[in-house]
Amino acid sequence: MSHGARPTPSDLFLGVDGGGSKTLAIIVDSTGLECGRGIAGSSNHEAVGHEQAVAALHAAVAAASAAAQVTMPVRAAWLGLAGVDHPRDVEMLLPRVSAFASTVRLTNDAELLLGALPHRIGVAVIAGTGSIALGRNELGATMRAGGWGPVLGDEGSGYGIGREALQATVRAADGRGPATTLLTSILNAWNLTGPESLMERVYQPFDKTSIAALAPLVLAHAAAGDLMSRRIVAHAARELALAVSTVADALGFRRDHLPLAVGGGLLVHQPRLRAQVLRRIASQWTITHVIVEEPALHAAAMLAAEDTPERL
Repeated sequence: MSHGARPTPSDLFLGVDGGGSKTLAIIVDSTGLECGRGIAGSSNHEAVGHEQAVAALHAAVAAASAAAQVTMPVRAAWLGLAGVDHPRDVEMLLPRVSAFASTVRLTNDAELLLGALPHRIGVAVIAGTGSIALGRNELGATMRAGGWGPVLGDEGSGYGIGREALQATVRAADGRGPATTLLTSILNAWNLTGPESLMERVYQPFDKTSIAALAPLVLAHAAAGDLMSRRIVAHAARELALAVSTVADALGFRRDHLPLAVGGGLLVHQPRLRAQVLRRIASQWTITHVIVEEPALHAAAMLAAEDTPERL
């Protein structure tokens, strides 16, 4: 490609980070420089269903390709999606996204974070709308903990924190639990006149994302000294640290060396929670950690770096 020329699709690489709240698609050139990005809704098929997940993926990629002023397919793509946990998930989704690139890699979103570690060895922990820890050791063995979704798991996630805050709120309203400043604050945030309106707001229709969006409010109340909020945040930190330790132990990592990648909107943008989680992990492990702010950009850049054919 000559200097100053617009890159062709065969010179471009796509990274997609699909979570419980949003899908971010980023296209880079062969040097890893961003050319365009696009955002759409959740592409976690376990949360929104296959059709809506695929629609979000296509919307995000279409917006990125429009911003980059290119047409698909590009040279290679790496899609890291929450909810991709089994080979059948890949078998079902891959044909629906194969038009994005000449070669498409489809993995769980935590794999994008592992890519930020040397040789992709270590443990990645994500806390966004949902939560998961995933690890890989030097033998290539992998292990995960968490990632079980809103009914079975999501401890330490935005949803998990929001759910516990709502439970504390209604207990306080009943008098079954201690008073908490969360009660008035959540009612105000959701423009509700009283606790009796919470059931309709939460259940009709059930909206995991709006519950997860309460997490920053809970963290702010914890920082301001609300005891119940502090308990909820401490529980979240314990659960995330437990997931990391469980994976690291299962994969045989040494206590004196654990590479750790940290990601997800909650851990990236809430330094107080991140610090609590890291402190708890560091009490048992000697960690070297990296914060992965934009896994989609990192994934696309990694594809570009891995691509080594001789081209003029």
